[in-house]
Amino acid sequence: MPAFANLPLVIEPAELASRLDAPELILVDLSGAARYAAGHIPGARWVDSKRTQLGQPPAPGLLPPLAQIEALFGELGHRADAIYVVYDDEGGGWAGRFIWLLDVIGHRHYHFLNGGLRAWIGEGRELSQAVPAPLAGHVQLTLDDAPTADCAYLQARLGAADLAIWDARAPEEFRGEKLSAARGGHIPGAVNFEWTAGMDPQRDLRIREDIAEVLHSLGITPDKEVITHCQTHRRSGFTYLVAKALGYPRVKAYAGSWSEWGNLPDTPVER
Repeated sequence: MPAFANLPLVIEPAELASRLDAPELILVDLSGAARYAAGHIPGARWVDSKRTQLGQPPAPGLLPPLAQIEALFGELGHRADAIYVVYDDEGGGWAGRFIWLLDVIGHRHYHFLNGGLRAWIGEGRELSQAVPAPLAGHVQLTLDDAPTADCAYLQARLGAADLAIWDARAPEEFRGEKLSAARGGHIPGAVNFEWTAGMDPQRDLRIREDIAEVLHSLGITPDKEVITHCQTHRRSGFTYLVAKALGYPRVKAYAGSWSEWGNLPDTPVER
């Protein structure tokens, strides 16, 4: 039986620690460069989080070009039978975005390390400074639009009874008091639940155990299509993976996020 068979999307450090030698494992670290250099989970390959984004205004959170995505996954040794385990040092923003990227390339075999590096260190587990050599593999990928809501799609869905827009920004951004685009405010009908509010600081930033009940109370329920965003689809990487981990069947990320919506002259805005 494969080492990661029957495990949920979200796994604990002990579950990863006993499987570090699994041949199918590609372990991805999206922490900062200095943190990775200081010590990371043995065997982890560092991915510069900037490589997961287009990085150009007005919507830097959009996907980079296909050739750049293929180059990234070629260096990781991507293959059809790979099992990815993804983590970062901030609770899951960048790691969640990478999981969305895996969905975009049509690869569904992955896990998120609950609490990431902080949880691993909190349990006193081994760290390494050894850096695996980049692989020279060449991969051809086909991108799937299904995990992503673009601006036109979101505008067409506004007001639908079966839609929940999860805004993962801070409340002052949601209310338009803090401007990070030409216009401030939020998408009409959006629900604000800031990304770090979904983490438990007493449990090394693991996903809070009552998250399903909290989301239900906000109307972010599994019978709806959930579209999540923030400013550049980093913070909403975490909220995307939370909805996926809870088994919500229809989850999309608005990668353009507020940096796109708030900089367009004619998108509807509420404050």
